[in-house]
Amino acid sequence: MIRDGRPSDVTHVLRMIKDLAAYEKEPDAVVVTEEQLLQDGFSAHPLFHLKISEADGEVMGMALYYFAYSTWKGKYLYLEDFYVDPEFRGQGAGKLLFEAVIEEAKRSKVRRMGWQVLDWNEPAIKFYQRYRADLSDEWLNGRLYFDV
Repeated sequence: MIRDGRPSDVTHVLRMIKDLAAYEKEPDAVVVTEEQLLQDGFSAHPLFHLKISEADGEVMGMALYYFAYSTWKGKYLYLEDFYVDPEFRGQGAGKLLFEAVIEEAKRSKVRRMGWQVLDWNEPAIKFYQRYRADLSDEWLNGRLYFDV
């Protein structure tokens, strides 16, 4: 089952964020806290939204996304994190979760949905290719980091 995220999910969400960071070889990069997730995702003006995959009350995966703006396309949906626990992979949980985000993008009338995938993450690349995703290596990522 796929459902919208709830405040009670933040413990699971933070664990999955940390698991994904470890998989992506950045285990010490996560500094966000449960309190920040609660404030940023469940306030009057949430900065992100969640889709949760669960079965029999057990959280299997999550998709964390937000809306942004493209000067070329207008409003778009950006999928920040997409994660399914390893024990649930290959059972269709990821497919249902990803398709729920696609449906949310369509419902929200966005012209584009975007995300990033590391060039060495072959299982994820193959997953996205099944959807005929444009996985361009033409654009470089630019980032600045600040101590707060």
